[in-house]
Amino acid sequence: MARMVTTLLGLRSCFTLAFVLAFFCGGYAGAQSSASSAAEQYAEAGQRALVEGRYPEAEQSYEELSKLEPGVAEVHANLGLIYFKEGKFEQAVPVLRQALKLKPSLTKTDSLLAMSLSELGRYREALPGLEKGFRRSSDPETKRMCGLHLERSYTGLQQHSKAVEVALELDKLYPDDPEVLYHSGRVYGSLAYLSMERLSKVAPNSSWRHQAMAEAYESQGNSIAIDEYREVLKLDPQRSGIHYRLGRALLARSQQSNSAEDAAEALKEFQKELELDPSNANAAYEIGEAHRKVGQLDEAQKSFEVALKYYPDFAEAHLGLAAVLIAVQKAGEALPHLQKAIAADAGDEVAWYRLAQVQKLLGNEAEQQKALAEFQRLHHQFNQQKLIEKVFSPSEVTRQELDPNASAQTRP
Repeated sequence: MARMVTTLLGLRSCFTLAFVLAFFCGGYAGAQSSASSAAEQYAEAGQRALVEGRYPEAEQSYEELSKLEPGVAEVHANLGLIYFKEGKFEQAVPVLRQALKLKPSLTKTDSLLAMSLSELGRYREALPGLEKGFRRSSDPETKRMCGLHLERSYTGLQQHSKAVEVALELDKLYPDDPEVLYHSGRVYGSLAYLSMERLSKVAPNSSWRHQAMAEAYESQGNSIAIDEYREVLKLDPQRSGIHYRLGRALLARSQQSNSAEDAAEALKEFQKELELDPSNANAAYEIGEAHRKVGQLDEAQKSFEVALKYYPDFAEAHLGLAAVLIAVQKAGEALPHLQKAIAADAGDEVAWYRLAQVQKLLGNEAEQQKALAEFQRLHHQFNQQKLIEKVFSPSEVTRQELDPNASAQTRP
């Protein structure tokens, strides 16, 4: 079983023992032609301890064995592996170098040496071996671990664009690996931060710097975003999208403070955005949603239809329009909008809830039950997913939500 090794920057190495043993273990027996009785005993005990993950015992045996057989590359390679597994990287480096000096063809030992150097923060020394292991290795685990260390080494050397290139390649090779995803996210976030820091230095009073600050504050739910967006409009009154973002920030503040004044101001900003850019489907949608929530259904329908005119696959607009049509007893007209919303986002519980409503109104009990079952399944998962989205992927528009009495309305 693999041992998790903590690196300088928090990276967890997950070199599986089976992977390493397939290369290292057994090498001694084949390489030694006339071993002494003591050497044989140390070799047998060390290999058994290594297989079983008893690293201190394996270390002791292989240290003795390396004294008896200093010319056997595999002995040094195994000892270097043991030091690596124990986190003794300073000790691993010279031993692994000796193994490669004796037998340069030990390619996985070369990768292990590079990773040991990386663990010690000796990134420039580590780069050649890591690049070779990542680019040329046919073994997925070697490639993966060299990639993670290479990503970190580039970051440590301030070569951020190269770190991003490696992160993108790792994402492609290992799309469902949680460790890869975590470290890729850190690399992307670091590059974004550095770009914004550079912007603050080269153009501290520019509209772009104010917009960057506004978006950062908005993502944190901080109402200072409102002031920053207004600064952008002072400097560039015709910039597309800013009235919309200002409206979103005002809307968020109105929801926090229950301020009707902020909500009314937000609506004005969305309307100003449409004056600048009639094709802004998000602004049209927000206007439609504002009208829907106060019962102005005709106005809501017109705005949702404008949003869908410019963005036909807009799932939230289909849901909003469907809600209006359900409210005016036009279930048949609502159905295709719900089907399109589900095609665009099959994981949206609101879409399945409203579909269950429509199927009930249309008298399709079997279809209602299918939609209701999917709604209930998604609803069970929804709270955790909502939290993740709020932190890492905030919505660009106001999301459609369930009615307070959702469960009761979906009963047959």
